Amino acid sequence: MTFRAVRIDKTDGGQEARLVEMGDDELMDGDVTIRLTHSTVNYKDGLVLSGKSAIVSRFPMVAGIDLAGIVESSSHPGFGAGDEVIANGYGLSQTHFGGYAQKARVKGEWLLKLPAGLTGALAMAIGTAGYTAMLCVLALERQGMAPGQGPVLVTGAAGGVGSVAVSLLASAGWKVIASTGRSDEAGYLRELGAAEIIDRAELSAPGRPIGKERWAAGVDSVGSHTLANALAQTRYGGAVAACGLAGGMDLPVTVMPFILRGVQLLGVDSVNCPMPRRVEAWGRLARDIDREKLARMTQTIPLAGVFEAGARILEGKVRGRLVVELE
Repeated sequence: MTFRAVRIDKTDGGQEARLVEMGDDELMDGDVTIRLTHSTVNYKDGLVLSGKSAIVSRFPMVAGIDLAGIVESSSHPGFGAGDEVIANGYGLSQTHFGGYAQKARVKGEWLLKLPAGLTGALAMAIGTAGYTAMLCVLALERQGMAPGQGPVLVTGAAGGVGSVAVSLLASAGWKVIASTGRSDEAGYLRELGAAEIIDRAELSAPGRPIGKERWAAGVDSVGSHTLANALAQTRYGGAVAACGLAGGMDLPVTVMPFILRGVQLLGVDSVNCPMPRRVEAWGRLARDIDREKLARMTQTIPLAGVFEAGARILEGKVRGRLVVELE
């Protein structure tokens, strides 16, 4: 038996991503074998498929940082045949074969059983982007941030992390200020719950070390000058959760927001996040995500469509979430 997969191979010119047929004997080591049903396209997937960033550290590699499917066989005590499971991070598509395939073999310690109320397709509509957005919300909550303290900024708002963050925060009662470079997405963002739309140009250029206090909290997936300006305009005692680098990995900020206003910068990691926090995040997502809003922000594509989708997401042309149907 063979299965289809998007494999990254090393070439003289760098690397090449292509759709291939693979066999079970090519799967990597692990104690759980899964028939995959769905995956996603995230910004990191676009980087892996393009080869523009040295993310893949072994070749060949199956791309896809997210996966959902049904256990075929397991020697792990926590999982048995027929269990519906999801996984993301832990080096998938970087050091271990990922989710752009019809089959995977992974370590059981990386897996979560599908939360009640979610299907594999819904879980992948959320995916790493939505899970990361929830980790940001939880980070703000642990810092004591609440809707009554003022508005919340979401940068990269029309993207995957941003779309889910806007929806989650608006549903929780926050006044959401959505920053985007795509003015034609204003209606979409208002449907998700954004109360105000600002042009990303307000934040993406070099700014003042400290500025007018505009928001109590923020979720940033952009980095660079955008994150620096978000921090510089955060109210006294506020906090910004940072989870991405779509605009660059630098951070040209001064200490002024931290020492004059007590602003907190909260780093959010989705790849190696401890399992208890993952369980908490996915449990909250299963409970809190607005299914209608999730449907508005989601498109479904076949496995062969990930190449075009990966290029489009790097160009900032993908709105919301992309689910990859594998069966």
